[in-house]
This record gives sequence, C-alpha cells and structure tokens, in this order.
Amino acid sequence: MVTLTLLDPRHRHPLRQWRFAATRQINVGRSKHNHIVLRDLLVSRYHLELRLVGGGPGQWQWEMNSIGSNGTFLDGHWMRVAALRDQNMIQLGLTGPLLRFEQLAPPRLMLETDCEEIPTTACLHLGNAADNLFCIHCGEPLQVLKTINAYQVLRVLGAGGMGTTFLVLPPRTSSSRPQAQVLKEMKTEILRIPKAQELFKREARVLRSLHHPGIPKFFDHFSQGHTQYLAMELIPGQDLEQWVNRHGPLPIPKALNWLIQACHILDYLHDQSPPVIHRDLKPSNLMVRIRDQRIFILDFGTVKEASLLPGTRIAVEGYTAPEQGLGRPQIQSDLYGLGATLLFLLTGQSPLKIL
Repeated sequence: MVTLTLLDPRHRHPLRQWRFAATRQINVGRSKHNHIVLRDLLVSRYHLELRLVGGGPGQWQWEMNSIGSNGTFLDGHWMRVAALRDQNMIQLGLTGPLLRFEQLAPPRLMLETDCEEIPTTACLHLGNAADNLFCIHCGEPLQVLKTINAYQVLRVLGAGGMGTTFLVLPPRTSSSRPQAQVLKEMKTEILRIPKAQELFKREARVLRSLHHPGIPKFFDHFSQGHTQYLAMELIPGQDLEQWVNRHGPLPIPKALNWLIQACHILDYLHDQSPPVIHRDLKPSNLMVRIRDQRIFILDFGTVKEASLLPGTRIAVEGYTAPEQGLGRPQIQSDLYGLGATLLFLLTGQSPLKIL
C-alpha cells in the first residue's frame, strides 16, 4: 500500500491524505483527471507521475517522473526521474505543495481504481481559479482538506505553539450552504498541561456568555479523541499589526477612532459580573473588518474573571501592565495594553523601542 500525505509546508502537519492499495501509476496535477488533484498555481495540469517499476517478486520499486513546467523537488533536490523510498518528501515547484511518500507494504497488483482518498475533492466544475475556495457555478467547496466532527476544513489559517486555526464549513442544518467559520484546535501535547486545559475551557465558557458586535460569536466547543476544538465567527479583515506593517503608521484620527471602538468593547467586558479581563491586548489581537472598518477584539485564550486571588502570570513584552506581570491583573491592565497598542499604531514601532 502507498500513502501520499499533503503536508503544511511550514509546520509539516498533515492536511490531506490518499491511500492506494493496488495501482501501477498515480498521476498528480491540477487537472481533475489526475488521481490526486492539487489546485495550486505552481502545479501544472499534469505535473507528476508515480509509477510502479521492477522485474520480479520482491523487486518492485516506485519511481517518480516529473513532467510539470515548475519542476519537482525530492527531499529538497530538483529531480526529473528518481526512485522513491519510504518517507521521501516530494515538493511540486520550489515552494509548492509538499507530499510525503510512504510505502507501507509490498504492493498487490489488482485494480487501477482500488484506492482510498481521504477526503475527496468536493466539486469538479471547470472554470474556477486555482485559489478559489468555492465553485463559481454551484457554490460548493472546491477542496476539503479533512473533516473534523462534520466540520469541513477548507484552509489552515494559522499555526502556533498552542494549536492551529482552520477555516471551516460547519455541518449543514438546512438546504442553504452554511457560512464559513473559524475552528480553533488545541494541540494534544498542550492539553496534557492542566493549566492549558483550564484556559481553553475557560475561553469557551466566557465566549459562550458574551454577546457584543465587537466580539466574534461563539458557536461550538467539543472534543474529538484527545483534542479540543472551539468554533467561532469568521471576521474577514486584517489585524492591526498586519495593517500597520502593510500600510505604515496610522493618522491620528483613524487610530483614535479604532481605539475608541476597542474601548467600547472593553467597557462591555469590564461591566460583566464578575468583570472579564482580556489580559492579552496587543495589535495582533485587534481586527479591523474590511467592509465597514469595525474593530473586533480577538483571542480570548488568556481571558480571566476579575478576582482578588493572584493568577497565572500572562505577559507580552511591551504590552503588559506591571501588576499583570506579577499575576494580579485588574481591569486597568487592559487599558495599559490598549495604550501601548495606540503607541504602535501611531509610530509603527514596538513600545519597547520607545519607552
């Protein structure tokens, strides 16, 4: 059996997988006529052939033949024709999709179609651009990377030390197509830390209770296996760190307008009983929605209800109030983070370089 796994190029975690139990040739490319369809601009319509070659029992060998215009790299080296070994890394184009090749057992030659693809391409209509998420004809997703508890994963939005966020379609509950959401996954190894489990569950519990136009809506919190997930509203926009890095420092009126919006959200949080302290206010956790310039506060992973008892020390250099660094955050601590954010918006520099 041969397994080909599509990997995230940066973090090498699996995005999609195909298993071939009995076939002599596997075609890879952008055209729907391939066994493995990869809609990427660096992938040719017919980019790669994997063929079973050899002369006798126990001597079968898989070989790759690169026919794409952008070339194919085997374990980082450009190759046109090469023999394959278990755990080889195949990259289509210099920075294109990355596939891991695994030969799990000697092949048994039966039917060309005896293969399992996990999952399958959801739509095969022609005329869609390579970077489209949904078909322009039927509106269905063009590619589903995998399925998590009936959530269809369309794209990896980000990955960090705590976990991964995905763009997903939630389970269909009516005849109309559901709106895309954000699914936050906590890493299994992080969940083994009791404090991390507590923070993730607290984030879900607090978000479930909050209802404000400047806070992403909470939809679902569930476990699958030993992994926990949190589904939230998708905010199409850009965080303020990205905005400043792309467009430069903000004019004073725009910066004040956005920060005043953030203050209204904080006023709502601090008015809860008990008050809710965000504890992680910084430019990358403030999002501006493109269509109406509305500000949202994101990432409630370190949120805490106000208490007289000392808590975990949560600190972000340049944006953390002194009392929060000592494990005693107050509602004023969020205002400190917001003030440091204003400094970044106006100057484009980290507060550490200025203060």
